[in-house]
Amino acid sequence: MSKQQKLLRLQAALDHKEGDRVPVSDFFWTGFLKNARKAWGEDVDIYRKFDLDYIVVNPNMDPVIQDFEILRQEGDDILVKTGFGATVLRRGDLPMPHFEEFSIKEPEEMAGFVIEPANDPRRLERSGGDQINGLGDAITFEIPSWISRVDAYCEDFPVFGSVCEGYEYVWRCMGTENALYWMMLEPELFGDFMQRVGDFLVGLTKAQIEKAKGKLSGMYIWGDIAYVNGMLFSPEKWREIFKPITQRIIAECNKAGLMMIYHGCGNATPVYEDFIEIGLKGYNPVEVKAHLDVVELKKTYGGRLAFVGNIDVRELESGDKRRIKREVLYKLQAAQGGGYICQSDHSVSSDVAAESYAYMVELAREYGTFPLDMERIKKELEELQ
Repeated sequence: MSKQQKLLRLQAALDHKEGDRVPVSDFFWTGFLKNARKAWGEDVDIYRKFDLDYIVVNPNMDPVIQDFEILRQEGDDILVKTGFGATVLRRGDLPMPHFEEFSIKEPEEMAGFVIEPANDPRRLERSGGDQINGLGDAITFEIPSWISRVDAYCEDFPVFGSVCEGYEYVWRCMGTENALYWMMLEPELFGDFMQRVGDFLVGLTKAQIEKAKGKLSGMYIWGDIAYVNGMLFSPEKWREIFKPITQRIIAECNKAGLMMIYHGCGNATPVYEDFIEIGLKGYNPVEVKAHLDVVELKKTYGGRLAFVGNIDVRELESGDKRRIKREVLYKLQAAQGGGYICQSDHSVSSDVAAESYAYMVELAREYGTFPLDMERIKKELEELQ
């Protein structure tokens, strides 16, 4: 499938129109990629194998651009210090890393916290390790440069750059508890810091657009501002502190003609209307665990906010074809009239078998061709109950 066809498909979905079929893509844990290599060979590239509809490439967002410093290593356990100044333990027996310590420990330290320039060429041209790209369910010490990764995919796929929004960035500098306390107890210090962070994030957005020279099709904005049961702070506080930064990022993307998708875990429905107001196109991952259902959400936001995700990864992890089919067919109902991109409700985990993911894509392609055969989808859903 050509890049142009994928672009038209994505644009149609985000503009609440029906293209040729429902777009499909995803994010993948290292453990799943190991499963895939066992199933399909060591050189398999999931995006190319399934001819997925877009890929996201993250720049180096660390405040200080440096390789991981290994502080301790015992067997499969490794303690590293990152360019955020955070000390992070990656244990071999746990799925994700644990943050042991953050750089900013007192409110007064925000003023002197070093953030190297957003337009430093190393952010986009240097290979190596950085916290967002290299620290997840595994540690990757040598990541190819941002621009080389963009170049590797841009001829065949719509490529999205990416940037954090304000809260997603600031908790990595000081930890969640301090961020939540200080935004209330130290509003001036926190506000000044957020102004610096916002300028940096907008600058990094511009730097990617300029460096890519037309190779980017979109921008992902990373921003976990909610948890399972609601916002991490009041909607009013979000509007006061963080919304202006996101609005500035979206404005830069609009000027460049880029598609925009915001990745926010948890249930942030109290501010969906705000996202619509500032021009956001799509929202991801729409977590099922956070009581979100794209079929229901479309009744309220259809034609105004597209949804990207919401395939319950726990159903994929089950390996049960009946459960996977029921999940995919139910969620495809949200694609009628456009406004839906099919992928997991966060990322494809290590507990998903390669064959289960392949089956999800097969279903999305078979049943997701426009115009959707809703009579067939509903009939088969009834049979699967």
